[in-house]
Order: sequence, then structure tokens, then C-alpha cells
Amino acid sequence: MNREDWLIQIINAALKGGKEILDVYTSDFAIETKDDKSPLTEADKRAHIAIMNDLEATGLPVLSEEGEKMEYSERKDWKQFWMVDPLDGTKEFIKRNGEFTVNIALIEDGKATMGVIYVPVTNDLYFADKLAYKIENFNKPTIAINNLLGRAEQLPLPQTRNNYVVVGSRSHMSEETEGFINKLKETHNEVDILSKGSSLKLCMVAEGAADSYPRFAPTMEWDTAAGQAIAIASGASVINWETKKTLKYNKENLLNSWFLVER
Repeated sequence: MNREDWLIQIINAALKGGKEILDVYTSDFAIETKDDKSPLTEADKRAHIAIMNDLEATGLPVLSEEGEKMEYSERKDWKQFWMVDPLDGTKEFIKRNGEFTVNIALIEDGKATMGVIYVPVTNDLYFADKLAYKIENFNKPTIAINNLLGRAEQLPLPQTRNNYVVVGSRSHMSEETEGFINKLKETHNEVDILSKGSSLKLCMVAEGAADSYPRFAPTMEWDTAAGQAIAIASGASVINWETKKTLKYNKENLLNSWFLVER
């Protein structure tokens, strides 16, 4: 398979995962609690299985949030692999607000270089490999890259607004994030907050609907990898808040540092 084949493969895998998620979303589903106290549903499990089955054809290893725990000694020498979050935003899924996604990224030598984010409820599809794109209302598998690009809009999308937009949470604003926003108000006349769930926050910066996304709270690598690939391909940056360098992947500890996504 070449890179175009890989991109088509992960888009189709994301769509299949999304279908499994929607089947559960419209049912009376049960909620479990994982060891780290985070919620887990049948949708997470079914999406994981569907995606894993589809990615097998690529021949690359997979690191998935819902897969078996992978020791660093097993993955530290991986040059290329798929980073998967079968259902990013399980809490949003449980709230039934539609703001959850399927995330698949290609990691190469610690960098997120290709990514797909699919929003099952709206059928919005974000994808990137060197350039970033969005397709609205996309829910059918594809086999040709030309057909895909023929329907896609390159990111960032044209914007007409004059305000500075920070994407984050209105209801759970950390002290550090408030401080970041207050500093922005010193240099921008109007600063507004756009509230979004899951990896959609990274998509908003990639799309141009937001100018920055400060994340001064814990996330895992699978939460951000696909969004980072899309954001960077759109011309944005994803910077480790401590080192001021691009966020890295396949670390021994898969917990991300605080970071800033910015146009």
C-alpha cells in the first residue's frame, strides 16, 4: 500500500467505527467504569474491533485506547504505527450531545503525520496528509482519492470574523486557561470562547473557526494525534507548553504535556 491507499483505508475504518458507535448511540446502552475511573460503553468496544479489523490490511502495528496495554519495550522501536481512539469524547457520547469523534493517526518517528477525524452524528470528516481537508455529510466508504478530494474543502476555511476565538470549555475553565485568555485580551479587542467536545477543539483551529486551543489539563496521546496531524497540515502549530517544541508521540508515558494549538 502507498500513502494514498493508507489514507483511504483509515477513512473507511473511521466510517465503520462510526457506524458501530451510532448503533449503540440510538439504543439504551450501559456504562462501565475503567480502572482509571473513565467511562466505557459498548460503542467504544465495537468501534475498536471494527477499526482494528480494517487496519490489519495495512500491515502496520496499532496502538489503541481500547486495545491491550502495550508495554514501551514492545513499541519503542516502531517507526510507523497507527494511533487510534475509537471513541473520543465518551462523556459527550453519554450526554448525547453529538460532540464525539473517531480518531486515527499515522505516527512516524514520533510525529503525527497523517490523520482522520470522523464525527458520526454530523458525518463531518476531517483528514490530512501534508494538506488538510474537511468534507461535510460524508458517510459512504470511498476507494479513490480523486473522488474524495473532489468533495473536500482545504483547511483552513475562509473566515470573515474580526474577533479572536479561543476554543475550550465554558463550564470547566482552569485558572491557567483564564490567565491565558486574560493575556489575550490585552492585545485583542474582542476575545470569545468557543465550546466544543473531544478532538473537535483541534479541528476548530485547523478549520479556522478558532485561533487557539490552550489545553492546560491532562490528555493522552490518542486524544490528540489525529487532530495534531490535521492542525499542522492546515498551517497551525501544536506546541508542548513546557518545551515549546512540537508535541511528540510514542513516549514511554503516553500522557501528554500541557499544550497550545495556535494559528
